[in-house]
Amino acid sequence: MRLPDRKFLALGLIALLASCGGNGRVEQASTPVPTTGPAADYPIVVGEPYSVMGVNYAPVDTLNYDEVGYLGIEPEADPAITGAHHTLPLPSYVEVTSLDSGRTILIRLTRRGPMDSNSLIALSSGAAKQLGVSDTTAVRVRRVNPPEVERAMLRRGEAAPERMETPQSLVTVLRRKLPETGTAPAVALTPPKPQQEAPVASDAPVSTASAAPESLALPSVDAAPGPDNNPRETPAAHTATPPDGRFVVQAGAFSVEGNAKTVAAQIDGRIDRSGKLYLVRTGPYADKAAAKAALAKVIAAGYSGARIYSLQ
Repeated sequence: MRLPDRKFLALGLIALLASCGGNGRVEQASTPVPTTGPAADYPIVVGEPYSVMGVNYAPVDTLNYDEVGYLGIEPEADPAITGAHHTLPLPSYVEVTSLDSGRTILIRLTRRGPMDSNSLIALSSGAAKQLGVSDTTAVRVRRVNPPEVERAMLRRGEAAPERMETPQSLVTVLRRKLPETGTAPAVALTPPKPQQEAPVASDAPVSTASAAPESLALPSVDAAPGPDNNPRETPAAHTATPPDGRFVVQAGAFSVEGNAKTVAAQIDGRIDRSGKLYLVRTGPYADKAAAKAALAKVIAAGYSGARIYSLQ
């Protein structure tokens, strides 16, 4: 009986050797590279500077990109919701808002361009159809970081859910920033920084008309500290309704007249003098409702420290 046992032992040894590689280790199956998930959006490519129609572009990874301009539509039939951009990394995700309708959609930037114009962005035919726009429509392009489920939808060529429509009051403000050609920052949300000023004294008068902030149901905003937005300037709340029913919206108090003029031009306001200060205001308004509507526009223009004041 020993002979058969040896045969079986030899056969078992041969089978074991056959399952091993030449180095005596068992080969393991490689793990497939995932085609979905965040890893599919990497590596991000920035790229080298280039020129289109005499304009030089230097791609850069700008996180808070937010500009207005005009779009182009690529002639090729492409149902995917994609776009081309001159400088943002590839891929990137942006919200594109039509400044005609306020409609906003999410787009995946996958290529450089447009290479035949200096437009802000070029949309695929599928993206243009979802946004409901035509060539040269004025748009706002804002870089965002959408959830993975929406990223995956765009990578598969599907449309992500539309965003809430941009209020027409903000659309109006954004359209004022449009250049005749090319692009411009969406300063409606990022106002230009005035030149450096000396801090405003805390005991400086706020208004020649004894203005006091009305205790209205205002948007919750925190004024950023700075020379032109010193929270110490805000007097104590005043709840009494002024006898003449007049209100103003004050965007800020400035010690440099040039800075005040810049802000006044941005919000179509006026400048009132109060001692050494230049107060930038809109109004007056006859009632609280009108003042609230004006306040919303001033905040949308980027001046989150704006307040409503009653004139007594």
